[in-house]
Amino acid sequence: MNAASPVSLVLKNIVQEYAMPGGKKNRVIDDINLEFNQPGINMLLGPSGCGKSTLMTMMGGVRPAGVDSPTSGTILIDGAECNDAHDDAVMVFQRYANRPDLTVYENVAFPFRLALWKKKLSKSEWQQRVEEMLKAVGLSDKKNLYPAQLSGGQNQRVALARALALRPRILLMDEPFGALDAQIREEMQQLLIELYKAWPCLIIFVTHDVTEALLLGDRVIVLSTQPALVADDFEITEARPRSSAWQRSTEAVKLEERILSKLHNASGGRGAVRVSI
Repeated sequence: MNAASPVSLVLKNIVQEYAMPGGKKNRVIDDINLEFNQPGINMLLGPSGCGKSTLMTMMGGVRPAGVDSPTSGTILIDGAECNDAHDDAVMVFQRYANRPDLTVYENVAFPFRLALWKKKLSKSEWQQRVEEMLKAVGLSDKKNLYPAQLSGGQNQRVALARALALRPRILLMDEPFGALDAQIREEMQQLLIELYKAWPCLIIFVTHDVTEALLLGDRVIVLSTQPALVADDFEITEARPRSSAWQRSTEAVKLEERILSKLHNASGGRGAVRVSI
């Protein structure tokens, strides 16, 4: 296991509004305050369309053209304001964004073509990292294949390997397993647990799956529907991987009921969440 690198990510009074016809404004995020001060898997849970992904892209330094994002408030990484892409924050999306014209190996190695990473690592160092990550995600034997020759789960493994090869201190994951079937999603959840144990970092993981939040999270943050507010925020102390017996335990059932109750009360019954069976 590699030593965890200290990191601080703070969201202060975050508000996001979008202009509407007639001069009106649509507020999608309403005065959110969150603080993350140590490595861990933090689940950001809420109904579909509540603003989870908007909040995630802000944390990743993504600023859409023509939009003030956030409308007000501040995001700080290690005490410095984050208004652009940050070297220490890497994002993984549901659409894994693997280049179809590159092999598995070339996709994982792609960031090391960029000037920033060429300065940071020698060729031998990044090649070692790429091989190490391919082995960790179980794709060493497929490194010469192309994305079209892989399954959805394998493509997401490529995306994870590419992100973790950079050794990010902050890993932002926007529903990365949402498009996978139940069996593959479970495999990817277990893989994430293994990868986190080997390379701990601060993970913010967006989901609308209550079961996934309880299986993976050290901390679960529940958002309301738009405009998004923090409806609940709690920690889970049960060690990972969490057994099926724990999932059926009184503790887990109470946590699930707590989340569903908060979501229902905060959304007025609007917006979809999922409980995996």
